[in-house]
Amino acid sequence: MRPVRRIVTGHDDNGKAIFLSIGEAPQHHHRTEGLVIFHELWNTGPVPVPIAAVEEKEPNTRLPLRIPPDKGGTIVRILDIHPGHVARLPPRADGKHPGTHRTETLDYAILIEGALTMLVDEDEVDMLPGDVVIQRGTNHAWDNRSKTEPARIAFILIDGKYSGDLAERFGHEEIMHTTLEEGHKK
Repeated sequence: MRPVRRIVTGHDDNGKAIFLSIGEAPQHHHRTEGLVIFHELWNTGPVPVPIAAVEEKEPNTRLPLRIPPDKGGTIVRILDIHPGHVARLPPRADGKHPGTHRTETLDYAILIEGALTMLVDEDEVDMLPGDVVIQRGTNHAWDNRSKTEPARIAFILIDGKYSGDLAERFGHEEIMHTTLEEGHKK
């Protein structure tokens, strides 16, 4: 797969739109022995996001990998998911797909290349390029069931907060708020 390229815009001293940087994603995290690669593109703190002429610092300098954004924040990332990644994950005691997780986020997931299967508690759907998932704080997992082709999927994660019945139901359940410890590569 070709490298993930990031193009960042900003403003010059006269307020004219310019390109601040054009190049590969500045940070990569390799999971499951390199069979899942997180290409970190941008993240923000709480919204509304301050927009300055240039960024004070690169927003992707945090390590280790954190799945959900900071409180009130956002993340945009691209994942390359290779066949066989599920076999490298430890089995779960509850028998669910080993990649099953829940985040208190609203996620927009857009499949770019390849094919993936998205699993929820008792169902699944096959995805093709151009399909978009609106993931709303659900238990879910991703599986590349191809024998040879990696899949590339873009994610926009937005911090969320369960409300009503869901706040009561999931208030004490395991929700992914933590970082993932595994090798990274810049």
